Amino acid sequence: MEFSYIFWSVIGWMVFWAVAGSLVTRRVYLRRDLDTSNAGFVGAMMGAAAGPFGLAPLWIKTPEIGKRLLVIPPLAAVGLIGIAFGLADPSNNCVSNGSFVASQIMNGLIIGIIYGFMALGLSLIFSILGVVSFAHGEFYMIGGMIVYFMTAVWFPGVNPAIAILAACAITFALGAAFERLFLTPMYEGKIDRPVEYGILITFGLAFTLQYFVQAVAGANPFKARRFIDFPILRLPSVEDPWLIKTSRGNMQLFDTVSISNPRFTAAVMCILVLCALLYFLHRTWTGKALRAVSQDREAAAIAGINPDRMNMLAFALGGMIAALAGAMLVQAFSWLPQVGAIPAMRSFVIVVLGGLGSLPGAFLGGIIVGLVEAAGTGCVPDTQRAASYIPAYGMIVLTLTLLLRPTGLFGRRFAGGAHGKF
Repeated sequence: MEFSYIFWSVIGWMVFWAVAGSLVTRRVYLRRDLDTSNAGFVGAMMGAAAGPFGLAPLWIKTPEIGKRLLVIPPLAAVGLIGIAFGLADPSNNCVSNGSFVASQIMNGLIIGIIYGFMALGLSLIFSILGVVSFAHGEFYMIGGMIVYFMTAVWFPGVNPAIAILAACAITFALGAAFERLFLTPMYEGKIDRPVEYGILITFGLAFTLQYFVQAVAGANPFKARRFIDFPILRLPSVEDPWLIKTSRGNMQLFDTVSISNPRFTAAVMCILVLCALLYFLHRTWTGKALRAVSQDREAAAIAGINPDRMNMLAFALGGMIAALAGAMLVQAFSWLPQVGAIPAMRSFVIVVLGGLGSLPGAFLGGIIVGLVEAAGTGCVPDTQRAASYIPAYGMIVLTLTLLLRPTGLFGRRFAGGAHGKF
């Protein structure tokens, strides 16, 4: 009872001043003929973090909204929620157990990196084609299915790297063929309502792929074996008194951080592929052509770039990125034809949070969602209830983003017929 009173009193205080800050700050900035694009968000965060003590100076001085005002108030608001939770329930593992907190943060970062990587493909497709692919989760599912069947059924004992490359190649070809056959008519004037057509045709692809795989592979769950085993790390030395032994497959340092092997492997691979993707987009001619089409389609065509070819490449790359995420995570989760539904939903949340068409925003949004889920599941004492709440955390993040900052963290104005830019 005491926990509920303390915690919910603080939350009520924060919500009241956040709403007041959002509404009044925008009006104050508008009355003084100042930029109001971020005024509502900053006002809400300042009100949640400091109440009237932060809002009064903001309304009187009306400073230019820069990076500090966009970053510091949200962090302060999160810190205030953490302090309220700690005072309300000091015996909770999230408050009293430093090892548990460190493990939750690390696992949240790792799964957030994977979320962000999968959302990159969705953001890439939207940036170029202006289409939200509702088949993104099915590419994720197919990537995992190909790796499982190649390593466990068709070619037992084959190197998992070969299976992952095969999954990338197959999904890349599938995405390119689909875009050329069904999405290209959108840009040739053959479709009266291209936006609705894009939604329906990708929905159709999702249903087709899902039920085709179910008809071929069945509805029973699969799980691939681990690709590699971690050695037991002993740092700084074997005689270290703070080191404890752990089971093979997990890495535990100083009784502080326990890292899941499959998720860690997938996160490292995601970071490497992200670096390769950024190099491709910023250092190669084809990557620069993709960026040019995302910024201004007509100007890119005048410069000699074929926008239709870039559309095909973007859709194929986006599907391949999702498939690669699935190929890496098939060793961590049970795999079903319906396994792509929840990751796809998280990808939509992440893309909105990061800003439509922004690759850095998608990656950062994935990390934020991963940390929010880790904090939520770790701080709820009942493990079964905590697991059932996981989908709700993403929806809370999505709702707050749409209310406070509809353009997302890195939202951009779309100009010149473009749908976004990297």
